Amino acid sequence: MESVNYTSVREFLLLGLMEDPQWNLLFFCIFLTMYIVTVLGNMFMMILICFSSKLQNPMYFFLGHLSFSDLCFSSVITPKLLHNLFSNQMAISFNGCATQLFFFGLFVGAECFHVTVMAYDRYVAICNPLLYLLIMSRSLRLVLVGAAYTGGLLTSIIHTTCTFHLSFCKSNKVNHFFCDIPPLLQLSCSDTFMSELFTFLLSSVLGSFSAIVIATSYAKIISSILRMKSSKGRQKAFSTCSSHLTVVALFFGTAIFMYARPISSYSVQKDKVISLVYTVVIPMLNPIIYSLRNTQVKDAFINVLYRILVFK
Repeated sequence: MESVNYTSVREFLLLGLMEDPQWNLLFFCIFLTMYIVTVLGNMFMMILICFSSKLQNPMYFFLGHLSFSDLCFSSVITPKLLHNLFSNQMAISFNGCATQLFFFGLFVGAECFHVTVMAYDRYVAICNPLLYLLIMSRSLRLVLVGAAYTGGLLTSIIHTTCTFHLSFCKSNKVNHFFCDIPPLLQLSCSDTFMSELFTFLLSSVLGSFSAIVIATSYAKIISSILRMKSSKGRQKAFSTCSSHLTVVALFFGTAIFMYARPISSYSVQKDKVISLVYTVVIPMLNPIIYSLRNTQVKDAFINVLYRILVFK
């Protein structure tokens, strides 16, 4: 039989968070404030890491890239959300939707690998402190960061291709505030089984790989900490890991719930809330978590601020 291209959708309508538009202004003010905090917080971390001599070690090198990923994937989603809330114009072109999903997948995938690499970095720092700088050399750091972005790129290409090779001839109303995989698959008039399978398997494999690396690293870290004779040393080691563990719990908890499960279990309102957590809330919280719970970051900020005021 002759194959027919059923694609007729040229643009999508993002229905947003709430059906009642009377809440749009309130949500706009809330998310605008959160986005400003996200941008300033992550730029603050990147600038501080670049210019502070106290933060020139592998841990903060990776933290700088984590902040960059947070800033980028939040910026892929939040400005469009703010525009829709303010103007009440929900349209996004077919290509714009594909582009949004691609870059979102790229930076979320990169963030997943960054968090995993940071767990390995903490393992080396605590379990092999004398060889830390030798093992985590500049060349290895560049390789690990490059692998994180490459991994994010590859997973994004797969997810975007699996989603947008389908035909969309049903409703063009996406019951979400951005172009995400589950609500888009629900609009397709093609057989979505293979796309759902690829999405589920890829997310499960990446999540399992990251979970294994992080769990193994922290099992060895905890074992090493418990063998320390100095209570001050144990406290310092736990302090350096607590921020990262908090970020791991927030990021992987929400991401695994969203993507490492069958699309058939998708729940619109519940998943909108979960999506808000990892697209808007987590990128805002990460620099706060690392700055408030890290004395080196606080000291570096004071030193940089002092130098600025003195030279001024």
